[in-house]
Amino acid sequence: MTKADIVSRISEKLGMEKGDVQATVESFMEEVKSSLENGDNVYLRGFGSFIVKTRAEKTGRNISKNTTIKIPAHNIPAFKPAKVFVEGVKSNVQVK
Repeated sequence: MTKADIVSRISEKLGMEKGDVQATVESFMEEVKSSLENGDNVYLRGFGSFIVKTRAEKTGRNISKNTTIKIPAHNIPAFKPAKVFVEGVKSNVQVK
């Protein structure tokens, strides 16, 4: 499913113009992105949490030069689904 598909479905369900729904979805994503960039987590009860995770410093390998490199500690965005969300997927989606 793409962002366009989400906009189309919401537009049909609510009877709203696609342009209005598109602007709302874009605003939501921008707010989540902005919050995470400021180090603030976003909690959506019953859906999940958009969080900032810290990755520890580690040693990696540059295979082409056959050397070791130091990868510094860094933050990455992550999504942690709510327990209700996980249970719904487990019970409704067939294992492939």
